Amino acid sequence: MLSEEEREELKAELVQLEDEITTLRQVLSAKERHLVEIKQKLGMNLMNELKQNFSKSWHDMQTTTAYKKTHETLSHAGQKATAAFSNVGTAISKKFGDMSYSIRHSISMPAMRNSPTFKSFEERVETTVTSLKTKVGGATPGGGSFEEVLSSTAQASAQSSGGGPRRAEEEELQC
Repeated sequence: MLSEEEREELKAELVQLEDEITTLRQVLSAKERHLVEIKQKLGMNLMNELKQNFSKSWHDMQTTTAYKKTHETLSHAGQKATAAFSNVGTAISKKFGDMSYSIRHSISMPAMRNSPTFKSFEERVETTVTSLKTKVGGATPGGGSFEEVLSSTAQASAQSSGGGPRRAEEEELQC
């Protein structure tokens, strides 16, 4: 318990501290206004300060060892990727150039037909056509040459679009 005299002293001290705090707030507010005025006169504003802080932070980050190693690694990977894409592009251009040359410089195209690329394509087409013929029900025993396969496919296509005799028989069976 406090005596009456101690209470009065504490209340007086409390009032004095509140007054000092109020005075300090007023002084601080006046100093902050003065600071803003000086910054405005110097052309400094919040955005400029943020830019400066960001620039400094960016610079500090770029000087770290981790950033330097990462930058170096990614740069090296980018160079390798660029070289790889360039090589692929060159190879594709060369293939198209070879095929273009073959087409332009041969009347019957024997050079192109003997190229590994064309042979691979021809084998794939023959396999696909044979597979289709087997599924449809008209496979020939020897498989036939590429020309025979193409002509028989064209004939089968013409018959199916013309609604030939086989089509009429199928319709009768369905009824």
